Amino acid sequence: MQVNKVSDNYSVAGQILPADIAALKEAGFGTVICNRPDGEAEGQTPVADIAAAAEAAGLVFVHNPIESGAPTPEAVARQREICAAAEAPVFAYCASGTRSTILWTLANPEGFGADERLSRAEAAGYDLEALRSQL
Repeated sequence: MQVNKVSDNYSVAGQILPADIAALKEAGFGTVICNRPDGEAEGQTPVADIAAAAEAAGLVFVHNPIESGAPTPEAVARQREICAAAEAPVFAYCASGTRSTILWTLANPEGFGADERLSRAEAAGYDLEALRSQL
């Protein structure tokens, strides 16, 4: 599992497995967000399996799914609320980490300016310059 740090409080990755939860807990994450719709791809680990593993490890688990390239205002607002309420760093995942990074960039839970958000996304491996007009 490749974890990409976007900020001190937010990291992302592609699809994870229940076995990855222990490493996330050990790394100090307190909340896991799944931004991927359940059943999006054949062979995808069901959200319920990841949620059960996270909750058994004492992590908060939230499912805030969006379709690829289609974040709704409600999903952006929910991501902001989840991140703002988190007591420890947040780990979010989707198919590749892109959607989770897009949601963070649009939600701006840490109050960064547009340039800072885009720079942090790029440093984490995600070119989101196309979002600039929305920031």
